[in-house]
Amino acid sequence: MKFTKMHGIGNDYVYVNCFWERVENPSEVAKFVSSRHFGIGSDGLILIKPSDVADCEMEMYNADGSRGAMCGNGIRCVAKYVYDYGLVRREHMTVATQSGVKALDLTVENGKVSQVRVNMGAPILTAKEIPILLEKAQVIGEPLEVCGRRWQITGVSMGNPHVVTYLEAGEELADLAIETIGPAFEGHPLFPDRINTEFIKVRDRHTLEMRVWERGSGETLACGTGACAAAVASALNGYTEDTTTVRLLGGDLQIFWDREANTVYMTGPATVVFDGEISLP
Repeated sequence: MKFTKMHGIGNDYVYVNCFWERVENPSEVAKFVSSRHFGIGSDGLILIKPSDVADCEMEMYNADGSRGAMCGNGIRCVAKYVYDYGLVRREHMTVATQSGVKALDLTVENGKVSQVRVNMGAPILTAKEIPILLEKAQVIGEPLEVCGRRWQITGVSMGNPHVVTYLEAGEELADLAIETIGPAFEGHPLFPDRINTEFIKVRDRHTLEMRVWERGSGETLACGTGACAAAVASALNGYTEDTTTVRLLGGDLQIFWDREANTVYMTGPATVVFDGEISLP
């Protein structure tokens, strides 16, 4: 199988050009290639496929083989791949995902894509649609006990379900025991489809710092849909304005929530690491 390793601010995936390649049992392939000891090493597998409704389709699998609906960092890399490798030579394109068709604007420098702005669509705030099993229309600043601590959570879906929670004064993200707390959130019975969790430190009205635990992958260096969810949640809770820089372990994303249009825009880089070929078991 021919592949390309790419990352969006450290959120790395193995990409396969399914215009030419055929991948049987992608769930098992995702688990194999994601292994950082026995495979290629990644947060999952993304198949780039032809589409009848968009310029191409993104089919995403997490490191544990589960299907993902949307990946903000991944979709930027898909756009870079199809442009740089000559499949779609347009600076404005559409990509079909399991959570709908997304529109992307590409910044091209010296013939290569350097930045991508993604129309991520409308945030979903209705609890039952995220889903979160609370008898609330929306979950904004609601208490939840996890690992013996009372957290304040805000629920947002950006195609994937997220809860956003905040550190208290004097706490720092570097000290967070995310390897213990993250799985406890992910598997909490309140979240029937499991959950992605964003742990946030508010730095100022335009700046958030974030660590993320992704369902099916564990802690990753970045999560694009999570950054969008964090920006929306922080604006709803009155911590930030509608334009926010989200600082993740792998780098920064620029998020703008156009409240009038109820649309979230994410801007960030996409990087090719290397091309390769691997024999599948």
